[in-house]
Amino acid sequence: MAAAAFESLVLKGIEKQERDRRAIRIWLGCVLVALFALVLVGGATRLTDSGLSITEWKPIHGVIPPLNAAEWQEEFELYKKIPEYAQINAGMTVDEFKRIFWWEWAHRLIARSIGLIFALPLAFFWLTGRIESRLKAPLVGILALGGLQGFIGWWMVSSGLSVRTDVSQYRLAVHLTMACIIFASTMWVMRAVTPHEEAPARYSSSIRMAMVLALFALFQIYLGALVAGLDAGFSYNTWPLMDGAVIPGDLFIQNPWWINLFENPKTVQFVHRLGAYVLFGLTLYHLFQVNRELPGTAHARRSILLFGLVLAQAGLGIMTLLTEVQIHTALTHQAGAIVVLGFAVAHWRGFKGAYPLQTAIVERS
Repeated sequence: MAAAAFESLVLKGIEKQERDRRAIRIWLGCVLVALFALVLVGGATRLTDSGLSITEWKPIHGVIPPLNAAEWQEEFELYKKIPEYAQINAGMTVDEFKRIFWWEWAHRLIARSIGLIFALPLAFFWLTGRIESRLKAPLVGILALGGLQGFIGWWMVSSGLSVRTDVSQYRLAVHLTMACIIFASTMWVMRAVTPHEEAPARYSSSIRMAMVLALFALFQIYLGALVAGLDAGFSYNTWPLMDGAVIPGDLFIQNPWWINLFENPKTVQFVHRLGAYVLFGLTLYHLFQVNRELPGTAHARRSILLFGLVLAQAGLGIMTLLTEVQIHTALTHQAGAIVVLGFAVAHWRGFKGAYPLQTAIVERS
């Protein structure tokens, strides 16, 4: 009887943990959707040159937009004080200003909302004992990164308010990369509490390559942010040749030579192209690697899907280039980058299997 009662308690504990994990997955899934939207709206803000339209950082009060003509005029007067207005948008009307203002306001509103979407459920799950001890540190870490990201966002915007007419490409790259790290970290935790089709993989070589692909996808996004920050996609709009050559000239005309990797639009675009080729090749190699080592498994099927996503993303990159960064194509390309990163992280985590279910009863036994 005692054994039967103990088994019943264990089963109830496992069922509760499965319910808790399902709730956490739903919550983190909502966070991922919000982060995805944030990155896309951020991309639209960049492509519409709207990022400097709000010249003050008001984390709380800034939620409320101008509500009347006087407040709109006050906000517009602040914008008139920065170089972007004087050198690029001189003569802009209030109505034209509103169009760029709303993009930046929406971007900041979504960012603030994500803070609530993450923090409030985290507190609820924590206080009601629904979060496993091994998840607490990663989740608090993600929350801390989100707070840091708010400061990075303002640090980025402030770079374009006094001397420049746009934000620093260095700071833009850090801002986007941090957003992607938060997205990837959230995906990792959600995948860890998701039931897996397969047991953990035995082949360390496949796992290592999956890790390389996820990290390289993140690095490629960083390179893309440098391209965006320098408006490098608006020139050399041919493919597969660039400036009429496979390897164009004048890639290292600035001194010191390494500064070209960050400040020469031609070099930055060329390196981003090379990054795409490398990611394509690595993903293709990984497809054959996993299907040789683990044929017919979920791991193998994921490797095929990942290659398909990278192939589609390469096509979107070429289209973005050939259309001279047409906004809808460019945003689709940016969305594709986030999808590739998210799936690459989920694929990598999938090799490790889900966290084993554990209850307090099992742990004590």
